[in-house]
Amino acid sequence: MSFRQSQTGCSEFRKSLNLQRRDFLKAGGLGLTGLTLAGLLEHEAHAGPAAKTENSVIILWMRGGPSQHETWDPKPLAPADYRGAFGAIKTSVPGIEIVDLMPRCASIMDKWSIIRSLHHTNAGHSAGDQILFTGYPPGTDPTTNVHPSCGAVVSEQLGHLTPELPPYVMIPRQVPGTDSAYLGVAHKPFETLADPANAGPFTLQNFSLLEGMSQNRFSRRKDLLKGFDQFRTDLDRSGQLDAINEFQQQAFGILSSDKARKAFDLDAERDSTRDRYGFTARYDPMDPRRCSASAFSQRLLLGRRLVEAGVRLVTVDCRWWDTHVEGFDSMKNGFLPRWDQAYSALIEDLDQRGLLESTLVVAWGEFGRTPRVNKNSGRDHYPNVFSAAIAGGPVKGGRVVGSSDSKGAFPKDNPKTPQDVLATIYQHLGVNTEKHYLDHSGRPIVTLPFGEPLHELA
Repeated sequence: MSFRQSQTGCSEFRKSLNLQRRDFLKAGGLGLTGLTLAGLLEHEAHAGPAAKTENSVIILWMRGGPSQHETWDPKPLAPADYRGAFGAIKTSVPGIEIVDLMPRCASIMDKWSIIRSLHHTNAGHSAGDQILFTGYPPGTDPTTNVHPSCGAVVSEQLGHLTPELPPYVMIPRQVPGTDSAYLGVAHKPFETLADPANAGPFTLQNFSLLEGMSQNRFSRRKDLLKGFDQFRTDLDRSGQLDAINEFQQQAFGILSSDKARKAFDLDAERDSTRDRYGFTARYDPMDPRRCSASAFSQRLLLGRRLVEAGVRLVTVDCRWWDTHVEGFDSMKNGFLPRWDQAYSALIEDLDQRGLLESTLVVAWGEFGRTPRVNKNSGRDHYPNVFSAAIAGGPVKGGRVVGSSDSKGAFPKDNPKTPQDVLATIYQHLGVNTEKHYLDHSGRPIVTLPFGEPLHELA
């Protein structure tokens, strides 16, 4: 890590960056063979038969904590030190306004809705991650899951929607809160690792390595595995080792599947579609006190491709919305223009493809920002009230759930919790929130401790 990276953003941001870099290097060293994937499949087999449901979810994870004032809950009538630098714009739905730097989102307000009264009590990045992904508070180390993420629960309860594709995918890699905890390695997310935000063709490592392997060599690998497993089966007359061959064959099946290859083939999209989502380059404010914005637009497009192909839950990393210093500049020149283009493109794309009714899209971060602007023209961590955008599935567009007070400091009416959003996700997918699991100490833990689906959106 460079000196500049080590000095970037708030202290928790730097710690998280170190952890994620270490995890990425560890994952990047796995290489081909499909053995890691096979391991996941082996553990997954213990989960029992999968339920049948056609619905899916895309979580757009706005890590860092997007400001409610500068996104979906502007306060144009508040004093200047609360209002901030931007105004509000009317949307296509009378009576609903959002920040004036998102005109494309405003023009399709009838297709998506807003939750303005979310709240919890922890102002730590990773702690907030845990709360929003699991419904439970963090443990001693907030970067490590004590409880499974919603994606891991979906994987455990529902399994594969399409056999050739994993049920739970992270683009491009895990963040705190997204792990499987006591549900085991079988229900960890499949990480693309390759990042569609980077320039050049997008190719998953395993697929690209397979390109250099002839069909004969690939077949010989499978035959070798088959022969090895037969040898082990001969040694183990109980037949318990027969399963190894099945798991390996499933792994190779996914890696060699045309359906999987096509789902991840982002370059197969029409140029007009890719242009609609945008190719905005990474935003770098060139200031070690400030956070950059990744070129996340094409990640959203890959998320659409994956749910269309049959992935149940996709989480897209849309970081970093951590705007302590010169936050208005970062929002104006970094985050909001690319978000306005990519988010509106995703919602319209899903709608035009007939996928919006079956695909619930939740866009949120771990908390909001302080209602009062700080001395550095930014806003700090603030969980007492924040907003989220939600669309698709059971959600009717053009609605607002709850409200914050006149300064955007606390819920004013109809307060909602992250658990209510998780309950909405689970209901859409058909997850049993009352199911209990045994944690690592053998204690029974319910899937979701509390929370009610957002009936106001239906």
